[in-house]
Parts: sequence; C-alpha cells; structure tokens
Amino acid sequence: MLFPRQATIEAMSSTPSNLADLRRRLDAIDDRLQDLLVERAEIVSMVAVSKKGRNQPALQPAREAEIIRRIVARHRGPLPVATLVRMWREMLAATVRLQSPFSVAVLVRPERQGCWDLARDHYGSNTPMTTCSSAREVIDNVARGDASAGVLPLPQQGEPDPWWPDLLSTAENTPRVIARLPFGAYGNARSEGVDALAIACGTADHTGFDRTLLAIECAPEFTRARMVELLAALRLACMSFGSCDYQGTSVGLIEIDGFVPGSDNRLNELRAEAGPALHRLMPIGGYAVPLPAAALARRD
Repeated sequence: MLFPRQATIEAMSSTPSNLADLRRRLDAIDDRLQDLLVERAEIVSMVAVSKKGRNQPALQPAREAEIIRRIVARHRGPLPVATLVRMWREMLAATVRLQSPFSVAVLVRPERQGCWDLARDHYGSNTPMTTCSSAREVIDNVARGDASAGVLPLPQQGEPDPWWPDLLSTAENTPRVIARLPFGAYGNARSEGVDALAIACGTADHTGFDRTLLAIECAPEFTRARMVELLAALRLACMSFGSCDYQGTSVGLIEIDGFVPGSDNRLNELRAEAGPALHRLMPIGGYAVPLPAAALARRD
C-alpha cells in the first residue's frame, strides 16, 4: 500500500515516460498521414492526366462539395468539424494546383475586405490571389483566363452597382457562378456574416443538394408575382428573387432550389408561358448548398 506522498512521487516519475510514449505514437501517426498524403498526390497526378484527355478542368466544385460532405458525415471524436473542413479545403486547393496553374481574382474594397478572407479560406493560403478594385475587373480576369476563378460579394437587394447582370451573356467565355463561400464556418474572415460567390468559366454539375441562379431581363409590366407564379406552376421552387435596373432595363436574379441545367425543358416552358414580356432568361450558374450550422457545431 502506498501512502499519498509515495503515490504522488510515483505518478510524477511515470508521467515523463508516458508522455514520451504518447509523443512517439503521435509521430508514428504523423508519418502515416504524410505517407497517405504522398499517395494521394500521386493519384491526383493520374486524375490530372485523365481529366486532360477528357478536356475537363482541374477545378471541380461539385466534386469538392461531395468530398467534404462525406468526410463530415463520417466524422467522430473531439476534433471540431469546422477545423476538419478547413484542413480539407486547404488540401483540396493544393490538389487543384497540382493539376494545373490556378489563381483567384478577388474584389477587395477598403470598406469590404471580407471577400479576400473567404477566398483565402476556400482556395488555400498558398494559392496566388489578385486584388481587384471593381467587379468588372474580376469578371474580365476570369473571362480572359488571367485568373482561374473570381470571388465577389453575394448580391444584395438594392445595392447601387450589382455585378451579376454582367453574366447575362451568351458569350462562350462568360464566367458562371460555381460556389458559395464559405462552404463551412466563417472562421476569422472579416466578412461580417456576408457570404460571397465564386465564378469561373465552364459548366456546373449537380451534387444532390444545390441551388441554381437564373438571370432574367423583362419588360416593366412583367411583375415579380407573375414570375413566382409561373415558376411554381413548373415545379421550380423560388428561394429568393432580387431585381434592379441595369442599363435602362429591368433585370432579376432568381435563386431556384435544386440543380437546373440550361437544357431543362421547364425553362423553355417558362419562356413560352411568359411570352414577349420576358426578353431573356438564362441560368448563370449555381452552387452546392454550404454545410448547415448544425453540422459544423456537432459534437460526438
């Protein structure tokens, strides 16, 4: 039987050896993690070759969203989900850079710097990023191929200079919305709770939980209520509807629940039902719905 002082002395003498053993186990785990990262990078190189043969871009926002959702769904233990997502976002960004040159153009104004932080957290701390003083500059950088993606603030109703009408174009190099940021937690981003949208050239893909953005140009007499009525009749759930005057015409931005490609016949039906009052209707992209707060706050 040990007296209290003897027990304390024995515990103190055994602690260093236990700590050393735990550290050796952590070092072994770190080695295995690094080996797996090396193996993953090798497979990514093979994926890059396959994509090149199929003329597919390195950036695959839908695939990235599916990966993170799967990782979050299977997560357990005390490591915060938000930290897990941050780690995977950094790795996925590095994966894209392994496959091809990748850079991001970001709208940064003195009074609105949050887009830079959101872009950094989503596209990686080592990804080259360029600051732009106007939304038009961001869009032009992406359209010319000087940037692989662009990050712009989420459109707000009543803003004086909306950028999204510039995507209402059929030109082949017109960027489209591909993601909403942040996909996970805000972290320490200076966004004040305001999200951003990412744009890039190319076509979107579905993930099973998506939103589609439709841009419309219409006559003044074509009301929002009429558009929402037509959408509902065609089983297109309108989640939000913003509008503004742009270059002397009325334009609207509609967020639809689900993935709606440009080939969806319901869009043709919508054009036919609206008639000549609807001058243009065009999908301008979409995004995988970000993780809900409940998933990020989960504790197992």
